[in-house]
Amino acid sequence: MAGLAITRLEFGSQELRRRAVRVNDPDVARRLLALALVLEGRSRADAAHSCGMDRQTLRDWVHRYNAQGVAGLSDRKAPGAKPKLSAAQEAEVASWVRAGPDLAEDGVVRWRRCDLARKIERQFGVILAERSVGGLLRRLGFRRLSVRPQHPQQDAEALEAHKKNFAALVAGAIPEAAKGKPLELWWQDEARVGQQGTLTRVWADKGSRPRAPRDQRYTWAYLFGAVCPNRGVAAALVLPKANTTAMNLHLAEISRQVVAGHHAVLILDGAGWHQPGDKLIVPENISLLHLPPYCPELNPVENIWQFLRQNHLSHRIFDSYDDIVHACCKAWNALVQETERIRSIASRPWAQVSI
Repeated sequence: MAGLAITRLEFGSQELRRRAVRVNDPDVARRLLALALVLEGRSRADAAHSCGMDRQTLRDWVHRYNAQGVAGLSDRKAPGAKPKLSAAQEAEVASWVRAGPDLAEDGVVRWRRCDLARKIERQFGVILAERSVGGLLRRLGFRRLSVRPQHPQQDAEALEAHKKNFAALVAGAIPEAAKGKPLELWWQDEARVGQQGTLTRVWADKGSRPRAPRDQRYTWAYLFGAVCPNRGVAAALVLPKANTTAMNLHLAEISRQVVAGHHAVLILDGAGWHQPGDKLIVPENISLLHLPPYCPELNPVENIWQFLRQNHLSHRIFDSYDDIVHACCKAWNALVQETERIRSIASRPWAQVSI
């Protein structure tokens, strides 16, 4: 067996057999068994045939084992083709995607793979197929996602300041008479639910265009909702209008849900019927804290609405106002039964305070 001598002798044939039993890779197990047979004195041809390989292949694995031990018996990953773009060029592509296209320069308002392929060719002189561009984007950590609407007048600095200073803002909203009482954080918002209902994504056959019913009438109701993520509780009313009178009714309902002896800070947007004044009646156990203008993403009740629409209120026809009220009540009551879901949807890491 010239050229087939095993010079690495830290493992005997029995240990190699035991390792062959424990290893998860069947190819490595075959190679370990072949080496065990060689150590036991079997011929190169016999050992190779018994383990499903030819003599030359066995010889190669013996050399790998002598040089690297058991680790050398695993298949090495093929290096693959050399990337057409350098690391610096890939980083620049990532910056393009994050910044979005320039309409005047790139001629589009959103990136498609073909647009990026053209810009890569124009900037770097490298031709990439659309499929390759898609692979590059996935490797850089990008995915096709639904966009979130942003109001053009939103102040990004005010939004971040609200998060950063949230605990101080909550403390400042609590009146002196309520300081020292256990605190509850509540979030409030309204959603309009009408006959022109929501359509959501559904599972369907690839290439098909699934259909769903959608009414063309205009009757609607307003779902006033509020949640306390820490307690996993909620309070809601379904009302025909969104105004100060309706808001007073909802504030009274939230007040009844606050634990006796506790004080609640209710975070809400700046709608006209949310503003303090002679007509807005704020219960003694509630203080209001308004969000910065045009920042709905700071209010987790927006995500509550999304959950209810996607799972209870979409793809439906409501024949009357009473049908809308009944559907809203049923959807909200189903949510109220899921305490952990309320906590999961409405909790925010930046909105944890201890006062």
